[in-house]
Amino acid sequence: MSPAASQAQKKRISELARLIQHHDHCYYVLDRPEVSDAEYDRLFRELQKLEDEHPELRLPDSPTLRVGGKPLDEFLKLKHGAPMLSLANALSEEELLAFDERVHRFLDLPQSEDLEYFAELKFDGLSMNLTYRDGVLVSAATRGDGEVGEEVTQNIRTIPSVPLRLNTDQPPRMIEIRGEILLPISDFERLNRDQASRGQKLFANPRNAAAGSVRQLDPAVAASRPLTGFFYGMGAFESGTSPGRPLVKTMAEYEDLLETWGFRVGSKRRVCRGAQAVLQFYREIEHLRDELPFEIDGVVVKLNRLDHLDRAGMVSRSPRGMVAFKYPPRQESTTIEDIIVQVGRTGALTPVAVVSPVRLGGATVRRATLHNQDEIDRKDIRIGDRVLIQRAGDVIPEVVQVITEVRTGGERQFKLPTHCPVCGSAVTRKEGEAVTRCLSRNCVAQLKERIRHLVMKDALNVEGMGEKIVEQLVDEGLVRHLSDVFGLTVDQVLGLEGFADKSSRNLIESIEAARHPELYRLVFGLGIRHVGEATSKQLARRFGSIEALMESTEEELLEVEDIGPEVARSIREHFSHPEIRAEVSRLLAELKPKAPPKAATSGVLAGKTLVLTGTLPSLSRSEATALIEAAGGKVSGSVSKKTDFVVAGEEAGSKLDKARELGVSVLDEAGLRALLGR
Repeated sequence: MSPAASQAQKKRISELARLIQHHDHCYYVLDRPEVSDAEYDRLFRELQKLEDEHPELRLPDSPTLRVGGKPLDEFLKLKHGAPMLSLANALSEEELLAFDERVHRFLDLPQSEDLEYFAELKFDGLSMNLTYRDGVLVSAATRGDGEVGEEVTQNIRTIPSVPLRLNTDQPPRMIEIRGEILLPISDFERLNRDQASRGQKLFANPRNAAAGSVRQLDPAVAASRPLTGFFYGMGAFESGTSPGRPLVKTMAEYEDLLETWGFRVGSKRRVCRGAQAVLQFYREIEHLRDELPFEIDGVVVKLNRLDHLDRAGMVSRSPRGMVAFKYPPRQESTTIEDIIVQVGRTGALTPVAVVSPVRLGGATVRRATLHNQDEIDRKDIRIGDRVLIQRAGDVIPEVVQVITEVRTGGERQFKLPTHCPVCGSAVTRKEGEAVTRCLSRNCVAQLKERIRHLVMKDALNVEGMGEKIVEQLVDEGLVRHLSDVFGLTVDQVLGLEGFADKSSRNLIESIEAARHPELYRLVFGLGIRHVGEATSKQLARRFGSIEALMESTEEELLEVEDIGPEVARSIREHFSHPEIRAEVSRLLAELKPKAPPKAATSGVLAGKTLVLTGTLPSLSRSEATALIEAAGGKVSGSVSKKTDFVVAGEEAGSKLDKARELGVSVLDEAGLRALLGR
């Protein structure tokens, strides 16, 4: 190797080490990644390759010799009993097969002998180390730098899926149990909608939302968010007077043991005989990926036998007998070519970035949401910027952040227009709101979105009426009001692009089948701001008809469970517009909604309000609710002075504390059954 080549490689190794350390800090410490996972992996693999070729050039503080970043100072630091190591990545089927070949070599076994692997989902959450002594949870710590993490015990105690005591009469003296803390995708989307409506910072993805929730100094914040956890890993262990392994021989047995101890473990896990069986599992999960309620970014493949894992040993950064077999990335870098504005059903103007096409999560992405002007300003997003975008499940891709280091000075700032880009009406932004709106009821863009909302699955469920069909119906002048959908004929639909006789008749049959919806579906389909499916059910039960709901007062609305001043005002404002009332009247001329079944007005719990918290021994939450409502009672989601009883099960959280604080009577399941006379 020439001196010039040596100097160039030494410089590149130093540069890569600096870059990776910077990105580790952004990802693990600040929770603000600046590059995609794919780009990070490319940098790390390049450094590994150079160091393998020239080990004499490896720096003493190389990222390949470390596990991660260092914890912040806001929390106490807690040393793990055993290091929390990273996993090596396999980014293709070829690399998985190469991993299998290496493992055979380390175990000194012939390649013809199929090894037994344990495969499970690779959850994309916040790594957590739980320590139990004599079966009781004594501490919880984040991964930190792998040796020392941040103690977040009080926050973790608020998560219902984390057992406070192991469900066993013979717990080990001490054990560290590893897993991931997650926020379900639907709850992440709801959290971001709430954040946006308050003009607050949006979370980049479910992992960051989970990390931000766990790393709150106030445990009440963590308790207010629906965090959960999946557990699968093993750290330090003591049984009797000396350290050792739990009394299992395989990873499959270990997760079964965790399940019996009360932990949530992944239901999609499998013992695979040989690498080809692992590939089959990987492909099956890939097809199911978008249906999963949680974010995953691959599957974890481990030698199933613990003695094999021990024999395979470690490299500086990871165990040799495990690998993260990752899926194509859902986060990538691209360039914003333009910013356009879309108008939603409530008149909200949403800025959307038109980006250079990029493959993301198996699809080509050309657009990404920017949410609102405040988000654009906060992230300082400009036309021409190089940005990081991500896609989670079926969520529209969004811009996570700008890569400011590559700016050229030619980027252009963007401001939302003062008039609607579709109908030309003046737009407005109410004080305290983050959203700018077009208030014209004659806006064609709003009409299209209102129709799409009305016919969606959770509303009237008109099968076959997708986005493109709605576009055509409005553009051709066939639908000018929501009620016009129910006046369509086969001949009219037949004249639309892409329709033949059979498909036209099928659509009309779907429309006819939607004429007798459950009342709450129609309430939801009207698209009232802040009124989701659950609130629609409450309103339908309370008022019994659309007419009664339209005439309700704010005071009456506030009496409905879980409806506060903001939602009540939104409902009253919605029905105060003459054109909306006329629209509803036209709809009722076409539809005959089914009144909800009447709640019991008599019974031992008539007039009583109960709150359920924790896990009951034999009743599910829905079963307990049904029993209470059948006895004339009402189940609320929050504890107040109006609450008559709180029914508390195992791992009851802040609701139980609130009940004690207010002096509300607390029952267990036996007490509830006694109250019901069962």
